[in-house]
Amino acid sequence: MKKVFVLFLVSIFLLTACSAGSKEKQSAETADSNEITVWAWDPNFNIKAMELAKEAYQGENSEVDIKIIENAQDDIIQKLNTSLSSGTTKGLPNIVLIEDYRAQSFLQAYPDSFHELTDAFNTEDFAQYKIAPTSVDGKNYGLPFDTGVTGLYVRTDYLEEAGYTVDDLKNIDWEKYIEIGKKVKEVTGKQMLTLDPNDLGQIRMMIQSSGSWYLKEDGVTPNLAGNESLKKAFEVYKEILDADIVSPVSDWSQFLAAFNSGEVTSVPTGNWITPSIKAEASQSGKWAVVPFPKLPGIEGSVNASNLGGSSWYVLDVPGKENAVDFLAKTFGSNADLYQDLVTEIGAIGSYTPAAKGEAYIAADEFFGGQKIISDFSAWTEQIPQVNYGLHTYAIEDILVVEMQNYLSGKEIDKVLEDAQKQAEAQIK
Repeated sequence: MKKVFVLFLVSIFLLTACSAGSKEKQSAETADSNEITVWAWDPNFNIKAMELAKEAYQGENSEVDIKIIENAQDDIIQKLNTSLSSGTTKGLPNIVLIEDYRAQSFLQAYPDSFHELTDAFNTEDFAQYKIAPTSVDGKNYGLPFDTGVTGLYVRTDYLEEAGYTVDDLKNIDWEKYIEIGKKVKEVTGKQMLTLDPNDLGQIRMMIQSSGSWYLKEDGVTPNLAGNESLKKAFEVYKEILDADIVSPVSDWSQFLAAFNSGEVTSVPTGNWITPSIKAEASQSGKWAVVPFPKLPGIEGSVNASNLGGSSWYVLDVPGKENAVDFLAKTFGSNADLYQDLVTEIGAIGSYTPAAKGEAYIAADEFFGGQKIISDFSAWTEQIPQVNYGLHTYAIEDILVVEMQNYLSGKEIDKVLEDAQKQAEAQIK
């Protein structure tokens, strides 16, 4: 019996030693790992931005091999959910790009899967509206990348034909916008903007301009019934349609064609549309950008908002130390990199010290010599901070249907009450 017990103890000792050795080996591999993998989408924007960051980092640490892998955004979401929900990290990247609207769903669903970045960079150097979606319980897990700061792109020639100047559209609200739109259409025959009935980006921009969102500050509780900003946004949306100043579109190509062909007078959206507007070279000198209209009658609404934007996250897998160092020394602090991002791909980052660089203050002849990057940077600082929470797209699926009910005659308070009930039933 004693022999059996001794053999048992020896076995336990050997297993423990092997386990410790395995951990030490894994730790050594982690420390010695000089490869960083990155997942992102869009080769002409996010992938190109990461390639520029890779080039910039070579001067800091040429020994680290950075592999950038393109995936469609939907594929990244699916792969992350599949792996993290199963508890396996094999095959996952060190760094992944996640849209700000979706970030909280990952950070809260998989709290131990992302590496904290709180002390890796100075959060005060970034537009503050980007900090909420990248943080949980006061701890930061994402390094902010691009800003989706909005503007109102306007055709100056159409405005002048109707008797307006660019100054007449600066810092206005949506009621004034509609008034101008009616006059422009009357004189020029041009519609004021496009709207896609299945895309509520317009509503998103409107409510964030007043510091409101579909969810309460906890990022979980639906905030639809009794939400005065959302109610006003719905009402303004209907007023725009009733004013008959809309060119309806149903997809991205129709959206682009509407302004490239000269069909519409203005484009209220995120700054990322700039390259698409400039794609029609014959319109050079005929465009300007003014601040986004604010919601009328809503206290605290400002002439600034956001649509889109993403941030970089480090997964808690071997190689995370190098991944953090790479992000901190590029997107986290390199103002020169941000000049390259603007110059080469038209990407405006949310790193505020970069706004003093030459690329940010350069005049753009396409926009009549306006320093549009500098203007967008200034508006970025004014964007109200909201918690996008966990359910942006799930709630919008509900609101798209209820918007049509509203446009068909359903009373607005009833619309939002029913949407609230549906959201509470679906979101547990």
